[in-house]
Amino acid sequence: MSETGFCIFNSVFSAGAELTYAVLLTAFFKPFIPSQGRKWRRLLIVFFVYILFEIVCNRAALPQGSFGLILTALLLAVSKWIDLEKPFVFLLTLFYFNARISSGLMVQSLYFIVERSQPFQLEPPEAVFLRAALLVMLFLLSHASMLAVMLYTLQRQIRKRRMMLRRRELCYLSLVPMAGILFGQVISRLLIEFKDGVLLQLYERHPAFLAVIPVLALLFYAGAYLTIAFQQGMAALREEQSALYAEHQQTQAIRARIHEAEQFYTRIRQLKHEMRGHMTNIKVLTGQGEYASLEDYIARMDESISDFELTLQTGNPVTDVIVNDTRRRSLDLGIRFQVDFHYWSPGYDAFDVGIILQNLLQNAMEACEKVSEGERFIVLTGKRKGRFFLIEVKNSFAGEVVFGQDGLPVTTKKEDAPMHGIGLSNVRREAEKYMGELELRTDQREFSATVLLQERSSL
Repeated sequence: MSETGFCIFNSVFSAGAELTYAVLLTAFFKPFIPSQGRKWRRLLIVFFVYILFEIVCNRAALPQGSFGLILTALLLAVSKWIDLEKPFVFLLTLFYFNARISSGLMVQSLYFIVERSQPFQLEPPEAVFLRAALLVMLFLLSHASMLAVMLYTLQRQIRKRRMMLRRRELCYLSLVPMAGILFGQVISRLLIEFKDGVLLQLYERHPAFLAVIPVLALLFYAGAYLTIAFQQGMAALREEQSALYAEHQQTQAIRARIHEAEQFYTRIRQLKHEMRGHMTNIKVLTGQGEYASLEDYIARMDESISDFELTLQTGNPVTDVIVNDTRRRSLDLGIRFQVDFHYWSPGYDAFDVGIILQNLLQNAMEACEKVSEGERFIVLTGKRKGRFFLIEVKNSFAGEVVFGQDGLPVTTKKEDAPMHGIGLSNVRREAEKYMGELELRTDQREFSATVLLQERSSL
């Protein structure tokens, strides 16, 4: 390879390296960019932001330590256009640079070993240029391959659970990758030095660093990965605790309402016992011609009897309470509430069914509150199908339903977020007790939640 050819190769190589790293960054961001709308446009924004970053850094001859800051600032500036929250963009960029620097240090050690394994010989310039071109190509391919694997591993771990990035979590997750980036910047400055016109390489002066530096780089990368895994484990634990607390609260509320229902039925029995006396009094007033007093007496009776109204009978006190409470609230909010629910008791715990109904109907009520009056509706059905019990709740909704990686709708509530969005998780957990499942569907302006339970005796 001639000197001119090497210069051309060097220019093409630089452009190819920039494109390679731009593609890897875009691929790393791809799973986290929402698919609604034209996702490819958002991906192109990430790609061209990196290209712009390379152009700015190369032309301005900026110090290497500022590269990460510039790219981070550019990606944060376009976070609105790629539809990602700024804390998450910041974190992804940190993980990208941590993986890139860590993989670079590991490949650099291998590159040094390969280069030194070939003894120096006096060769024609063409052979020297060709050898240099092959080595830098080998370095790029090795670095790109290792970086792709490391980014893919990080990506898979991050995608396992949606991350709620408050200030404390963001600081905690950023600590290890930032330390890895700083470590890499320091080592990069020490790898090659010129002193009194003499080239000094760190690995020549300290051969032990050939093993120490790659191990440290790998530890920084592994620390970033384990930090994500640990944070997600803690988030899962908090969600489980919140779900159990919410389920406990629901169970206590259902128990309290059952107690009220028991008192209600006791008062009904007392009223039946008192009806004989009321009928006797009515006969006496009729016989005496006291029609004005009779009318007043009947009005008072009607007023007292109206307190004992339990319109919907489902076949179980627990479900009676929940369904009738929903009916009363629906009337207050102008929601059309249609019920065809019959509790099928064999093989099912009334409290489990109650928790399912409570969560499904509560979610339906909250969704209907956002719908214009006149268009609000809830339809509840519960039927036996062979050895299965099918519960379905349909309701109107406004806006857009976004499903998360777990298949459940993503909550839009910002306040006290850990306590929200767990209703359907509780429903799914209750269904799994009976080897059942929860299915969610949207059809235009109708949201449908279907729960299929299997009879315990068949398990």
